Amino acid sequence: MLTTAGSDGAAAAALPVAGVSSLRYFNLYRLLIASVLVALVFGVPGEISFADYRGALFASAARGYWVFAVCVMLGADRLLPTDDARLTAGVLADIFFLTLLTYAGGGLSTGLPFMHVVVLAFAALVGQGRLAVFYAAVASLAMLFQQAMQWVTLGSDAGGFVHVGSISIGFFATAIAVRLLARRVIANESLARERGRDLAEQVRVNERVIRDMDDGVLVVDTLGHVRQANPQARRLLDPLMPRPVMLADYSPALAAAMAAQADPDRERVFVLDLPSRPAALRVRCVPAGGAGGHLVFIEDLARLREQARQIKLAALGRLTASMAHEIRNPLAAISQAAELLQEERRAETQARLTRIIGDNAQRLDRMVSDVLELGRRDRAEPELLELGSYVRTFVDEFAMREPGVRARVHIETGVPARIWFDRGHLHQVLWNLLGNALRFAGPDDGAVRLTVSATEDATLLDIVDNGPGVSDSARAHLFEPFFTTHSRGTGLGLYIARELSDANGAALDFVDNSPGAHFRLRGLNRSLDESWNGGGLSGS
Repeated sequence: MLTTAGSDGAAAAALPVAGVSSLRYFNLYRLLIASVLVALVFGVPGEISFADYRGALFASAARGYWVFAVCVMLGADRLLPTDDARLTAGVLADIFFLTLLTYAGGGLSTGLPFMHVVVLAFAALVGQGRLAVFYAAVASLAMLFQQAMQWVTLGSDAGGFVHVGSISIGFFATAIAVRLLARRVIANESLARERGRDLAEQVRVNERVIRDMDDGVLVVDTLGHVRQANPQARRLLDPLMPRPVMLADYSPALAAAMAAQADPDRERVFVLDLPSRPAALRVRCVPAGGAGGHLVFIEDLARLREQARQIKLAALGRLTASMAHEIRNPLAAISQAAELLQEERRAETQARLTRIIGDNAQRLDRMVSDVLELGRRDRAEPELLELGSYVRTFVDEFAMREPGVRARVHIETGVPARIWFDRGHLHQVLWNLLGNALRFAGPDDGAVRLTVSATEDATLLDIVDNGPGVSDSARAHLFEPFFTTHSRGTGLGLYIARELSDANGAALDFVDNSPGAHFRLRGLNRSLDESWNGGGLSGS
């Protein structure tokens, strides 16, 4: 590579456009032009006719130019230490021989001066920095010297200097314009090379990520050709061919299922049963983009179930450890009270100890009942319920145990709102939320507000009390198991309520203090599998 001879910082390396091969093409062009001139002189002797033509000098110059071109092509310029030096020597030689040929041919009328333009353009494209302007300056001086010699020896018209000046301006304009163009080409080439490296690195990263994914991944074009596949896809689908090409080669059942799916421009999810696999596959087909095609993600449901089982076991382990800690306290109180009760003879103390035993036994019973209710989480049987009617019936049932509830609870319902929920789960969620609200609300009428509303795709139930609200330190732990701020609470109520809500595709969140605690249950108003079509509504 040539190195820059000037201060052109934007182009630090020489020959960036086409490298050393460009210099070889330059040398080949020189040999071609010299060969044409030699052929004209010696192939058709006497036919060249220019004004003031000096045949012997023209023939000698053409022959010398051809010999120089041949020597350069054979590698004689390798004697020079750098590519910059080789380029400069070649360009200066071109300027010398073309100027000599112009003088021998009779001056500007031969048209040979315009061949300098091609040489300067090549040099500006191949070279760097200020060399292009240097070459143009040398060519201009050479043409001025040639015209001066014509004027002195032949007495030619002095107006020729004006033509030489115009040609020299063209030399500089060509050199500068081609140099600017070459700089832009260099910058674009450098940017393209950098982008190419970044793209290649990104492709390698993507391939590594896809290869190491636990799920199978297929990249399928619009014609069904598989452009890319990771080892997991081969393991899950067990291709029919050693080197599958089409999606049908991987799995005819998958190809047929994808072809049968409506609206291919949207994401589609379906379950694929293959006779060769013990468990079904979950397939997610995502449009690849504007060019068409799809990304097919394949998940092994057996693996997902195993992962879910492991998560449940881990959660059960944590719950069991927490329960052991929570049960130990009331058991210790019961044991101590029972021992004291055996020794105590006073009726008043016996009554107090008996009450301690009864309260702690009830606490243990509630804890066991809550844990058993949590076990029903995975046995949800959701149905479409009219939430306003269900809430009214639930409050009436709750009031049978606590008569003052009817006055303390105010129910607000607007338009009919439906929710997709398991009836038993919803009963437990409302029981925990309402019991929690009544525990902290005041004794006033309407201390707890239950508001039922609906949006286009969800049904909302807001539970707001007029109590002191939730402290900032307690907000982060509201839904953690066994966290409670009440002395007689188990700390499982809100935790179980959220777990049961999640099992039904709903969300239970703490909204804010309004000024009392404000909880919101947000549930689906249609089936998880199909939109509600006006049927299947269950009353309360």
